[in-house]
Amino acid sequence: MSIARLQALYQETIKPGLQEELNLKNIMQAPRIVKMVLNVGVKGAVANSKELQEVMTAIDLISGQKSVRRLARKSIAGFKLREGMPIGVSVTLRGQRMFEFLDRLINLALPKVRDFQGVNSISSCDKGGNWNLGIKSADIFPEIVDFDVSKKVYGLNISVHTTAKTAAGTIALLKKFGMPFKVS
Repeated sequence: MSIARLQALYQETIKPGLQEELNLKNIMQAPRIVKMVLNVGVKGAVANSKELQEVMTAIDLISGQKSVRRLARKSIAGFKLREGMPIGVSVTLRGQRMFEFLDRLINLALPKVRDFQGVNSISSCDKGGNWNLGIKSADIFPEIVDFDVSKKVYGLNISVHTTAKTAAGTIALLKKFGMPFKVS
């Protein structure tokens, strides 16, 4: 089994570079990406279960693995939502698939966004060193070339979980991978 391009890049150049940049004593302290979680909320799934299946198919194509239905945790009468109803789709990527998805996101999908100025850096990080990216339309990914797969436009949330203890460590790690951040 071959190793992903970004995974090899991380081992050879990014990890030692982060050790120097962040003044870490041990190379094992260098931040790394643990997992990436893709989430899509499908509000139309309450009335039409076929919409959820369409989104699942699209996310399966984008991620390269089978997605999981997410169920409502509590009932909300105003939204006609009952506890246990399928309301979204989620995929957790680890290892080689995670690095391959990150490579496609940085080099293929984000440059396809019209009038792209870069992604937010510090405001998208939480205190634990995790970074979130919201995408308004999932059809920027090259796997969704057949627009019949998804007839409606669905947003996508990408959550990158790292071992970094600070937002600065997370941003430094993602910059080394080539994430196009906004220049401020």
